[in-house]
Amino acid sequence: MSKQLLIYERAVPVTRQRHGSWSVKAGASFDFARSVNSVPLMVAEFANSAAEYTIVFGGAEDEIIPVALLGIRDSENLYVSDSGAWAGNYVPAFLRRYPFVFSSDNANEADATFTLCVDEEFSGCNDEGRGERLFDADGERTQYLQNVLGFLQAYQVQFQRTKLFVKRLQEFGLLEPMQAQFTLRSGQRSTLSGFSVVNRDRLKALSPEQLSELMQADEMELVYLHLASLRNLTPIAERIGGPVDAAPATDTAPASPADFETSGNA
Repeated sequence: MSKQLLIYERAVPVTRQRHGSWSVKAGASFDFARSVNSVPLMVAEFANSAAEYTIVFGGAEDEIIPVALLGIRDSENLYVSDSGAWAGNYVPAFLRRYPFVFSSDNANEADATFTLCVDEEFSGCNDEGRGERLFDADGERTQYLQNVLGFLQAYQVQFQRTKLFVKRLQEFGLLEPMQAQFTLRSGQRSTLSGFSVVNRDRLKALSPEQLSELMQADEMELVYLHLASLRNLTPIAERIGGPVDAAPATDTAPASPADFETSGNA
């Protein structure tokens, strides 16, 4: 599974001195994600994502995080069309926040200071007035930039919430490595590995106290959404060689903090 942060080529802190005249036109093209076959997924996105993506757990040890599979081969995203449009109904927040990202000055996030950065190599960044201005004529943050900050702050809160969910799954011993094998339309065999899933038998064997803990934390629903999403593996593989323009996304606008309020208390 690919390293997701490779979509950022040159992320630098946003300042009025450097970006005072800049505008950003985002959401029109997802070419930047064309070679990414999975992206991190926050728990608040499970309900919207489970219908069309496969949700699995990528990484190792303390770095495990839920991801949405976008392809079954390295460097291949089956949800970006030839024209650069997103060929899916839901665009993961990890991609909608691009070209912006927080950088941290401390490995301990509880004590960290976060700085808003922008990938200056993004094709939508310009000083020609295309898209949304970052600063107004007086050098103050525009409402657009304020919305970006609000979204990234909400994303960071959800990131911590997601880490707690994964930590509980690990403490209960529910995650196990998995690989999937496919026969493509061409007859070629393909194997996808490097991810984990919840083991159904171990889930059934949890104690009443552990089950209650999952329920009280609103995490049992997340587990079932993850397990149900595994049925999407075959439809994703069937996109290889098929028309990826068949189902373009209806909303590819940059996210707002409210986008993380669609999954109850998750």
